[in-house]
Amino acid sequence: MLRLDGLDVYYGEIHALRGVGLEVREREIVALLGNNGAGKSTTLKTVSGLLRPRRGTVSFENGPLTGVAAHDIVARGIAHVPEGRRIFNRLTVRENLAMGAYLRDDGGVAGDLERVFELFPRLKERIAQVAGTLSGGEQQMLAIGRALMASPRLLLLDEPSMGLAPVLVEQIFATIDSINRQGTTILLVEQNAAMALSIAHRGYVLETGTIVLAGSAAELADNTDVRRAYLGE
Repeated sequence: MLRLDGLDVYYGEIHALRGVGLEVREREIVALLGNNGAGKSTTLKTVSGLLRPRRGTVSFENGPLTGVAAHDIVARGIAHVPEGRRIFNRLTVRENLAMGAYLRDDGGVAGDLERVFELFPRLKERIAQVAGTLSGGEQQMLAIGRALMASPRLLLLDEPSMGLAPVLVEQIFATIDSINRQGTTILLVEQNAAMALSIAHRGYVLETGTIVLAGSAAELADNTDVRRAYLGE
């Protein structure tokens, strides 16, 4: 479904991604693990068109994405939930969700809104509330819900558990698993490696811009280096 081949991405003269290649198959959850600064967010930004690779290619459903504008990538079926949520703080919950569907002219928007409310009942309760006054957990729900309103086939999630209490982390990950079971493919960047691997099918480990490990979620969870570096063992 999604394929990255030989990606080299720079910030000025800083070489952020070095020959990165990975694959996400349809209906999978693929976890991308690594320490801060490893290149995880850079990878997602490159997929969603916010960064341009100097070398290498990005393809989605056998079509090239390299050089395609970010809004056109959304229209092709990829939605990005960025690190830090990036909701529209001055808009209401309803208005934020409507912004997620801004490219759509089909008849499925109302149905997708109900789907979001089923996944996140709290958003329905807060429908008229200004988004900037929501709790951190509610804002994360809204960021994911807004992305789902684009009706994506591939969802990019960047650190969905950041700053959340443990009980909310479990709730968010249960919902991510549910979204996947409903048919949405997911590429997940997450510092909480244990939670990520508990729902993922496969994973990759990034170190200083390079893929150093790849395998099934079970294989990575059992890997001594992964357990030491990311699982606190």
